[in-house]
Amino acid sequence: MAKAKQKKRIVRAWTKDDIKTLRSIAKERLSGKQAAKQLRRTPGAVAQKAMLLGIRFRSVNRKRRQAA
Repeated sequence: MAKAKQKKRIVRAWTKDDIKTLRSIAKERLSGKQAAKQLRRTPGAVAQKAMLLGIRFRSVNRKRRQAA
């Protein structure tokens, strides 16, 4: 059986500008997914870096169900 060719993983270091952008995105109350899109990184990478820096992103506001 032939093995499927895997994508090569590219690791990019976080620059000071990336961190500055991450902080400003969090201040704008955008989500982690939106931050990942702007920074061109995976949502997991953004979440890990935010956790290390103590940055919190907004949570999705959902309507609560009424008790029947």
